Amino acid sequence: MTDIDVYFSFRSPYSYLATPEMLKIKKNYDINLILRPILPVAIRTPETLFSPANAPRARYIQLDWPRRARFLGMSDKWPSPDPIVQNMTTLEVSEDQPYIYRLSYLGVEAQHRGKGPEFAFEVSHLLFGGTKNWHEGDHLEEAVERAGLNLGELEAAISSGEQIREIEQNQNFLDQAGHWGVPTFVINGEPFFGQDRIETLCWHMNGLGLKKKD
Repeated sequence: MTDIDVYFSFRSPYSYLATPEMLKIKKNYDINLILRPILPVAIRTPETLFSPANAPRARYIQLDWPRRARFLGMSDKWPSPDPIVQNMTTLEVSEDQPYIYRLSYLGVEAQHRGKGPEFAFEVSHLLFGGTKNWHEGDHLEEAVERAGLNLGELEAAISSGEQIREIEQNQNFLDQAGHWGVPTFVINGEPFFGQDRIETLCWHMNGLGLKKKD
C-alpha cells in the first residue's frame, strides 16, 4: 500500500484547515496516511519567523487564514490559550512550552495507534473551534475519545518524552522531501504543500490509480 506522509503542526491554522480533506483522503484512497507532527517555526527558528523582514508574511497569514476558514465553512477562532507560550508584544517565545510539546507528543502516539489523522482532526477543531481553555476540564479527553483513542493511555505513553526523537526525525524527512512548511503531503517523494493543494494531490493520486472503487 502506498504511503502518504502528512507533515502537520498543531499551531498551524492551515494544518487545521486541511483536516477534513485529510480524513476524506484516508477514507477514499488505498493509501496509508501517516501523520508526522513537527514543531512550529516559533519553536524551531523563532528568529526567522519573527524577524522584521518577515513581518509582511505574518500580517498576510493573519488576514488570509480566517478568510480561508470562512470560505471553507470552518471556524476561524485562534486557540485560547495559544499552543505556543509567547509574549505577543515583544514576540519573545518562552522557554517553557507545556502545550505544543504535549500536543505533538500525543499526535505521535495517536499515529502509533493508527489514528493520527483522526486525532489531528478532532484536536485541531478543538483548538481552532472557539473552545476557551481547551487544555482544562474534559475538553481534550473528549476530543481524543471522538478520535477513537484514550487520553490516559496516550498520556502514559508520552511520560518519558521519547517522542521528541520522532518529531525531529519527521522534520528531517520533510527537509529531505524538499519542503519546510505545513501542511505538506508527500507521496513517492513528491511534496504537495498547503491546504489549497489537496485537490491537486487527489488529481495526482487518481492518476496513479489509488482511488477506491465505489
